[in-house]
Amino acid sequence: MNSRRGDYGYDAPPALIGLTGIAILQTILAVASWMTPGHPRFLLAAGRAVICGLLTAWFYYGTRRGKFRIWEHLLDGLKLQGSEQVLDMGCGRGAVLTAVARRLTTGKVTGVDLWRSMDQSGNSAAATMANARAEDVVDRVAVETGDMRQLPFADHAFDVIVSSLAIHNISGKTGRVAAVTEAMRVLKPGGRLVIVDVRGTSLYARTLQSLGATAVVRGRLGWRFWYGIALTLVSATKAV
Repeated sequence: MNSRRGDYGYDAPPALIGLTGIAILQTILAVASWMTPGHPRFLLAAGRAVICGLLTAWFYYGTRRGKFRIWEHLLDGLKLQGSEQVLDMGCGRGAVLTAVARRLTTGKVTGVDLWRSMDQSGNSAAATMANARAEDVVDRVAVETGDMRQLPFADHAFDVIVSSLAIHNISGKTGRVAAVTEAMRVLKPGGRLVIVDVRGTSLYARTLQSLGATAVVRGRLGWRFWYGIALTLVSATKAV
C-alpha cells in the first residue's frame, strides 16, 4: 500500500468519542474497584475496561489505517485502465477518491458530498482538494456539493461508482433506495458499482437486482475495516 500524505480525519467522530469515553469510564470504575478492599466486582469491571479499550483501538485502527488497506484491495480488483470516469458518492475528505485518482491517467474521479462534520471530522470540499494536492492527484480530481438522492450528473456519465460508509447516513429506506437508484442512473451500461457500508446492504442488493443489475454480490469485509464483521461489500454491474 502506498503511504498516504493527506489528512483524512476520523469517520463518525461522535461514535469514536463515545467509545473512548466509555473505555475511560470503565477503566476508572475498574481502578476504583481494585482500590476498594474486598470489592467483589473488580474482575468484572476490569474485563469491561479491557473490552471497551480493545473496541476503541479497533475503531481507531479501522478509520486511520484499515479502511485504506481494504480499499486498495477493492480498487486493485477493479483493474482500472486509467481512462475511466469515476464517481465517489459521499466522498468525505477523499480517502477513496485519491486512491482512485492514483490509478487514473487520462480519466477523472469526481467526489460528491454534503460535507457534514458528524459523518467525518473536518469534512469539507476544501479539505478534500487539499488532500488531492497533497497526494499529487489534483489534476484528476473534482468535487461537487450534492445529495446522493438527486445526483447533479447526467445519465450514463460514469464508468465506475464507489461509495464508502456513506449511504447509511441517509435517513429512511426510501432515501437509501433513491441513492442506489441514482447511482444506477448515472452509471454507464456495463459500468461497475462498489459500495461498502455498515448497514442496509441487503436493501442495496435487492434494489440493484430490481433495477436489472447483473453480478450483484454481497459479502462481509475483513477485520481491518472498522468492526470487521459489521461491514459489508455490495458490488454490481449495470446491464448492457
